[in-house]
Amino acid sequence: MKLYTRTGDDGTTGLFGGGRIAKDHPRVAAYGTVDELNASLGLALATGGTDESVDDAFFALLTTLQSRLFDLGADLATPADTKHESKIQRIDERHIKEAEDWIDQIEAGNTPMTQFILPGGTELAARLHLARTICRRAERLLVGLHRESIINPATLIYVNRVSDLLFAMARRANKEAGVADVPWLPEKT
Repeated sequence: MKLYTRTGDDGTTGLFGGGRIAKDHPRVAAYGTVDELNASLGLALATGGTDESVDDAFFALLTTLQSRLFDLGADLATPADTKHESKIQRIDERHIKEAEDWIDQIEAGNTPMTQFILPGGTELAARLHLARTICRRAERLLVGLHRESIINPATLIYVNRVSDLLFAMARRANKEAGVADVPWLPEKT
């Protein structure tokens, strides 16, 4: 099977379950940004060989999160009541609870925050902060999509939790490496 199909040469893409929409449609922008988020987690995972300050469970969580993000992309690419809906896993309360449990687990090992922090510290933390900002962009796109189309409302909640998780993980990566979070130093007037 060839990688190229030529079906998108007219600027449209197929949705799972049928139908075609423009490649700049808000639905495509939303699941495309979730894909970008997933790729950024792959970049964070690539530090696994160089950042030995975090344990294997930390990286296993990121790998599991990548799979859930793939499920999220499929959810967004499959409108409700289409013929392939039964072939995908919709994001639901169980996934939201799993993300909340991960946040609680990661955050339990973090020092309580007393000030705003800047993205940075270790390379792994910086990559996780970048992933968090991509996640927030995906969330903004989902909000816009939700205004104009019917989408699974659990996707909005889930993406919000994932950005919190990535923030906690970035802080934890710094802590485990013995690197302090980078404090925001507001300009004094």
